[in-house]
Amino acid sequence: MVTHDMLEEAPGRPAPNDPTDGDDTAIVARGPVPSGPVNARSRKTQIVVVGGGAGGLELVRRLGAKFGRKHHDIILVDQNRTHIWKPLLHEVAAGSLDANLDEVGYRGHCYRWGYRFFQGSLEGIDRANKRIHLAPVHDEDGSELIAGHSIRYDILAIAVGSISNDFGVPGVKDHCIYLDSREQADRFRTKLLNHCLRVSRAMMANPDADAQVRIAIVGAGATGVELAAELYNAAAALRHYGLEVFDESRLDVTLLEAGPRILPALPERLSKAARHELERLGVAVRENTQVVEARPRELETKDGSVIEADLMVWAAGVKGAPFLGTLGLETTPRNQILVKDTLQTVTDDTIFALGDCASFTPEGTTIPIPPRAQAAHQMANVVFDNIVRMLKGKPLKAFVYQDKGSLISLSRFSTVGSLMGNLVGGSLAVEGRLARLIYTSLYRLHLLGIHGWLKGTFLMLIGRVNRIVRPKLKLH
Repeated sequence: MVTHDMLEEAPGRPAPNDPTDGDDTAIVARGPVPSGPVNARSRKTQIVVVGGGAGGLELVRRLGAKFGRKHHDIILVDQNRTHIWKPLLHEVAAGSLDANLDEVGYRGHCYRWGYRFFQGSLEGIDRANKRIHLAPVHDEDGSELIAGHSIRYDILAIAVGSISNDFGVPGVKDHCIYLDSREQADRFRTKLLNHCLRVSRAMMANPDADAQVRIAIVGAGATGVELAAELYNAAAALRHYGLEVFDESRLDVTLLEAGPRILPALPERLSKAARHELERLGVAVRENTQVVEARPRELETKDGSVIEADLMVWAAGVKGAPFLGTLGLETTPRNQILVKDTLQTVTDDTIFALGDCASFTPEGTTIPIPPRAQAAHQMANVVFDNIVRMLKGKPLKAFVYQDKGSLISLSRFSTVGSLMGNLVGGSLAVEGRLARLIYTSLYRLHLLGIHGWLKGTFLMLIGRVNRIVRPKLKLH
């Protein structure tokens, strides 16, 4: 296995055309490292963040801005080259958002904020020698691009997010599409457009044909509900982009929920309002319907009924990736890393975990913090503060989750939600334009978190211009 020992030994600086490399002498020694000035022969304090999602990217941006490269070496590791906010993936899947315009390239971002980026997937942790091991990176044809290697750390933060939980239902992995990544969202969009084109051609050949695009979405949480609504928004626009005989009436969308109602995180009144809006659009909402098997183009439910579909999306829950259970850290049955109130892992105080991959149950409760973007944002703030405190030898602060509520966007049709969560018992319900304005502000706060105030504000202005000048749908 190739290691990054050469980073400790190589003299001089990297070639100027590689902005992701910093001072090659800057790898940290193990053990406590003072935050004050160090001599030229000393290794820099090395902080490694694995996972460039909402929490990880915000954390590494703040670390880079705080410490710079003089006495610290901040490294981000992610298997992808770019970041896109996960709550936007349903819009990417429907084609109403062009991910090329909204994604963040890690290499450009790291150059601006003073950290380094390494592409790779976490494969293991050697806690005795304080190293992480990364799996090889391969090209599309299977050729090895980057050999497996290791990176030294003094402080490690794991923020790799979550993946869809299929609950062991047979056939789901083979026949359903997840929406965990941009690649999966792009795959769904390509299949969706192909089916829409097929139906359009059938209608042109025979105007009386009853051709439809049948889509089944399993899971009526935020992702499932928002995707169902966004599909109708996209379908309504297709007629303007070459599919003249296609419209939203050609969609046959079924939303399946195993529980008694959709959007269980929202108050019941808002859940009913969302269901009414979905049914008005044409979505067939089926609650108390548990899927027990997925087969090619069909789902079988617990009551024995079969739902036929051209496209099947699984959005029924999340869990930690299986490799998290192999790292030697204590995890839950869903492969989430157990953390203390300081967000340090219960296994190792030099390793933090945050976001969906972490499991923290506040004292006096029995329910862990839910896997939400707002939780990842709050955790990133606390982990940043605690890393700074750790380097200064100060006591660490406890994480206190503030539930700000939940908002669900039904595309351009409606927005519903509750605000301030546990502050007012989730009783402050919002709908309509106010809810839509607040929902939009969540993404703007994300932009500010990963780009800072100046560039974040500038990107908001660019976003407004793009909504006017760019096509309403991404069709390629």
